Amino acid sequence: MSALLRQLSSEFSDDDDFFYVQEAIVNVPVVYFGLHSLIDLAHTRLNLQIFFEAAVQSNLTLEQLKNDLGEVWEEAEVNDLILKMVQGKLLIFFENDESFVIMNPAAKSLDRAIAPPVNENIFLGPLDAFTEDIHSNIGILRKQLQSERVKTKSFFSGNEDHSKLALLYYSGVTDMNFIQKMTDQIEKNKHIAIHNLQQLSRQMMEFPSWLMISKFNQTELPQEAAAFLKQGRAIVFIDRFPLALIFPGMFVDVFCLNNDRNFPLPLMLFLRTLRLFGIWLTMILPGLYVAFVSVNPEVLRIEMALSIAETRIGIPYPAFIEMMFILIILELTIEAAIRLPKNIGVTVTMVGGIILGQAVVQAKLVSSLLIIILAATTIANSTIVGMQQSLALRVSKYIVLVMAAVFGVLGILEGMVFICAYLASVETFGVPYIGLLKSKDGSKYG
Repeated sequence: MSALLRQLSSEFSDDDDFFYVQEAIVNVPVVYFGLHSLIDLAHTRLNLQIFFEAAVQSNLTLEQLKNDLGEVWEEAEVNDLILKMVQGKLLIFFENDESFVIMNPAAKSLDRAIAPPVNENIFLGPLDAFTEDIHSNIGILRKQLQSERVKTKSFFSGNEDHSKLALLYYSGVTDMNFIQKMTDQIEKNKHIAIHNLQQLSRQMMEFPSWLMISKFNQTELPQEAAAFLKQGRAIVFIDRFPLALIFPGMFVDVFCLNNDRNFPLPLMLFLRTLRLFGIWLTMILPGLYVAFVSVNPEVLRIEMALSIAETRIGIPYPAFIEMMFILIILELTIEAAIRLPKNIGVTVTMVGGIILGQAVVQAKLVSSLLIIILAATTIANSTIVGMQQSLALRVSKYIVLVMAAVFGVLGILEGMVFICAYLASVETFGVPYIGLLKSKDGSKYG
């Protein structure tokens, strides 16, 4: 046994998932290496037997047979062989010349079938969604966008725990300077294994850790991903992540969906205007309540001011504390509804939204008007495209709320200016967050 073979076997000597099978191919002794959990060994050996019988009848030479089996390595490093094994390849070692053949075996089915999207609803359009397998995702996207201009760059990240990444772009439309910056950044930090999106953002892409607005968007819809490619964006797939990561993320993505274009133009504009209005309400509605009740009641008509004051009779604390209390209850209810099983989550929502809401009003802990404000804010927040953008706006409204409690109506304006200035400072490899992306030919998208 060669030193390379002994070293490879010793790496997996205490791993029961590893198999080491000796056999003969056209009177040449060989050794099969692989992992039981990734390879259907019985099916693979049956396929090989059929292949060898056909090869003998065709009078193929040993070199021709090896080339037909897979990729031939005359020289190899142990780390490269291990990488191929954990990727599900079958290693065939030929003892006569100590060469390896890297073969695609009969793999065990470890991936779910293509299914409808779970977190993004579709009114009109394809109902398929990305899966956990990176090759399936690339294939789904290519089926959606059938063009030779879709280009793919593949990377392996991590020194010990390996993960595969794929960078896709639309040749002739995407700015190649942007693609080169992304490629250089990935190559620079490809020793980092990616297990979550924080590692991708903070460690591989080196984005600031405390950035509230993500510099990339997420979608599980192939139709949306294909539209982003044609708009000059780049897409990153990570193996075992059923998502397409869109670079760069931009503000227009918060209220624009490519699926909107399946509706007539007036309806599309109506939907996008509605989402913009929802963003505005989400940001300022809680702050407006606090400002009008506790700081600037003189802004209201006397009838409105008296009506609001009547709803707050018996409330033992200021409007700011009242609003913060009920917002925290709402955040806990939303988080509980997400984390709990679906059959229980509906019950928690009912308890939090109806029973608890009615109880706190009757107990004079909050005013009935506040419950209306809270419901309107929650509904408006739900119109925003993407869970991550929705969560960022849910957090941002607290800035406006604090400013309104201190400075009143003027504080709302100050808070909005602060948020707009923050958004204007965000950029991704030179592309501003609130700008419009320009393709290579100078046309704008958004």
